[in-house]
Amino acid sequence: MLYLVGLGLGDAKDITVKGLEAVRRCRRVYLEAYTSVLTVGKEALEEFYGKELILADREMVEQEADSLLKEAGVCDVAFLVVGDPFGATTHSDLVLRAVKLGIPYKIIHNASIMNAVGCCGLQLYNFGETVSIVFWTDTWKPESFFDKIEKNRQNGMHTLCLLDIKVKEQSLENLMKGRKIYEPPRYMSVNQAAEQLLAIIQNRRLQGVKPETTEDTICVGLARVGAPDEKIASGTLQQMSTVELGAPLHSLIVTGNMHPLELEMLKLFSVDSSTFENNACQRTT
Repeated sequence: MLYLVGLGLGDAKDITVKGLEAVRRCRRVYLEAYTSVLTVGKEALEEFYGKELILADREMVEQEADSLLKEAGVCDVAFLVVGDPFGATTHSDLVLRAVKLGIPYKIIHNASIMNAVGCCGLQLYNFGETVSIVFWTDTWKPESFFDKIEKNRQNGMHTLCLLDIKVKEQSLENLMKGRKIYEPPRYMSVNQAAEQLLAIIQNRRLQGVKPETTEDTICVGLARVGAPDEKIASGTLQQMSTVELGAPLHSLIVTGNMHPLELEMLKLFSVDSSTFENNACQRTT
């Protein structure tokens, strides 16, 4: 049996009872380590679960998935995922491969950022399509995600922006030379995401377009959701470019139309209370 087990968002204790029982009866336990991270390290998980964990990076899962699945054909194997197993589409591939090989699988769900963002007070059924914001480089500055934010705004919907994670990435030079040398991990902050959005807004105006999303659009920055030191800040997109939320992981929400109750909740986390008095009431429903 292959178990895909969600670990939740905080620490070792966020695993469900059902998930913990599965982990403890498995012979091999892999910890997925490239779509998200917990606030505690591998050692803390091993101590709580009473199991040795095998770190599974993107390279290993993409290149050695068949060997992992062959193990699941002869014994119980657990694949641990931060959040929910299907919070990232990456893991659907494992399920499809298991089915082709005739290996039974079981999904054990948990909280993910997709539903935990409700902690800021925005209602989950008012969210549109989720987008990912990637790190820009000197030569690659994609803007396609912004069009989805704009579409959500036009429909009055909020947009959850998942921010880029760079783990075990190689520089172009090392990649071309085949050297297994990796760059230090990088995690996009709310500030960086907001700065890229502001740059896109300026680009669009230079192209003669009037964006739905502006510097004054109300946004929400979230950091370490589900952890004891969770932090939430609400304010304009311009304010999000300077707000300090600390260590990763961060997420950003660009709001659409807001119910008065949503507004009242966001005020609890406001960077500047006058922001809502002067701005947000124009987008209520």
